[in-house]
Amino acid sequence: MFEYMGDRLEKAIKNIRGMGRITEENISEAMREIRMALLEADVNYQVVKEFTLKVKEKALGMNVEKSLKPDELFIKLVKDELVDLLGKEYVPLKIDKKPAVILLVGLQGSGKTTTIAKLANLLRKKMQKRPLMVACDIYRPAAIEQLEELGKSLNVPVFNKGTQSPVKTVSEALVYAKEENYDVVLIDTAGRLHIDKPLMDELKNIVEKTNPDEILLVIDAMMGQDAINVIQGFNDALAITGCVLTKLDGNTKGGVALSIRHLTNIPIKFVGDSEKLDGLKEFYPERMAERILDMGDIMAIAEKVEGIISTEEATAQAKRMQSGKFDLEDFLQTFKQVKKLGPLENIIRLLPQARKMGLNNIQIDPKQMAHIEAIILSMTPYERRHPEVLKASRKQRIAKGSGRNVEEVNRLLNQFEEMKKMMKMLKNGNFKMPF
Repeated sequence: MFEYMGDRLEKAIKNIRGMGRITEENISEAMREIRMALLEADVNYQVVKEFTLKVKEKALGMNVEKSLKPDELFIKLVKDELVDLLGKEYVPLKIDKKPAVILLVGLQGSGKTTTIAKLANLLRKKMQKRPLMVACDIYRPAAIEQLEELGKSLNVPVFNKGTQSPVKTVSEALVYAKEENYDVVLIDTAGRLHIDKPLMDELKNIVEKTNPDEILLVIDAMMGQDAINVIQGFNDALAITGCVLTKLDGNTKGGVALSIRHLTNIPIKFVGDSEKLDGLKEFYPERMAERILDMGDIMAIAEKVEGIISTEEATAQAKRMQSGKFDLEDFLQTFKQVKKLGPLENIIRLLPQARKMGLNNIQIDPKQMAHIEAIILSMTPYERRHPEVLKASRKQRIAKGSGRNVEEVNRLLNQFEEMKKMMKMLKNGNFKMPF
């Protein structure tokens, strides 16, 4: 997502590097690149026009302070405008009431049923809420069964009354939620291949019966600009309170994310960035803008780590790294913790300048991870604590014990030494983060 757009924006910024100030002459090519980047990402034409005009107006004639380079100032201007376009501030869910009612609506195929399970998982794990999912899609074959299976995998209950009227089902679900002290009621509704009157009438009846705190429209990010028409159609009938963009982990151009808030004034509240049930993230405009500009998303990494690795473990490992006593025993423990975070390439892509370093398309074979672990486990505890003793005969024994070859053992040891050098640079303050 956004990779091609980000590459074009990076090219635009290169055009003004080394200049003493930003002028009409040196900014024209940059603005042309930005315009093309946004249009090719399927951002609405009117949005592109307004965005580029704002950036140009703010950039032209501005004196560059001695502490700032023209390209740094320009990046800041572009980032600020992207944040503005994406909605400025994070908009949280309204879940103060008990039980809070969240109605999910959308077209068929948008990922609505999976999204409701992801949202239930997020509410339970991150916000310590007791969610109840309600099955009201009685038309799509196996929709109720799908929600039941998702509920079982998450240990989240599903209120299911089969194919009875959805309006009657939600009425009974609300009574049940109050009796059983649930915090949030999540209602999965039917979708269609297009907006039609029977669909809207049913949704209006559900809204009237439940008076939901949130009406979230689930949108497939791969729809492109047609998503705006869908949003406006649902909003005219239901007064949508927020959008959930799904499939942002695919080959979508991502332009719809830059158009929604500006054209509809409806905030994006969540994005689906993985098919897994923990693949739903709260939408922070500033963090999304930084990802577009290849500044990374360190906060996303921190949140992922926080949910899996305890503060005590992280602190202990950090102290070992800072002390310079980090050995292969520590590396093995860190390695096991990193495996818990899921595919390593997903973490690497969140690092600052990942695209610039060619890390955005990296694919890490899980077998390679297993080979590394096997090599380290084939060492004795003493060897892991003192890797400097690993000479030819020991390496041959380790290679044989792990089923690998000596070249792979040497490669691992070299990578470990490089990592120690990088940690030393971080400790001494010689490594600078990008602007």
